[in-house]
Amino acid sequence: MSARSHARAGDVAWGRMTKVNGELFALTYGAMVKRLLEDHSEIDEVNEHLEKMGYNIGIRLVDEFLAKSGLPPCSGFVETAEVVAKVAFRMFLGVTADVTGWNPEGTVFSLLLADNPLAEFVELPRQYRTLSYSNILCGVLRGALEMIQYRVEVQFVRDVLRGDDVNELRVELKEIMNEEMSEEYKED
Repeated sequence: MSARSHARAGDVAWGRMTKVNGELFALTYGAMVKRLLEDHSEIDEVNEHLEKMGYNIGIRLVDEFLAKSGLPPCSGFVETAEVVAKVAFRMFLGVTADVTGWNPEGTVFSLLLADNPLAEFVELPRQYRTLSYSNILCGVLRGALEMIQYRVEVQFVRDVLRGDDVNELRVELKEIMNEEMSEEYKED
């Protein structure tokens, strides 16, 4: 599938999804982050907690994506990146991302988000400059991709909340996992 057809598929999937008020979503997320900041003494702990929360969401969200998107399986990691950027982000967040910065091996890419619905109405105070406010997205990507056999590392490398011109998530493929059946499910 081409990037254009992925964008159309994203629009169709977005149209099928139950919508939540964007402002309510952003404010609720902000309240959760604020609570985490109150509960943890170190910002690195908050960043880690947001990533773990996202991971747990991602491993469940992939099932909904596969059921509702109507897309055939991707042919590889490059196509998977395009589907994540054009269909999954559109389907669940109402925005699309651009896939750029591939390394020669095709194992590392960046997702550029011009709009981040999680960060609307947010200004980070100076004491929180190391907070990866939207780090939950890194975990969601890691969890979802792991469920389709791609072990990845994801991190924010640029963030509008820190003064950058765009939000950039860097995704690095660490391993293509083999599907293996547990011994209890194998036939004798």
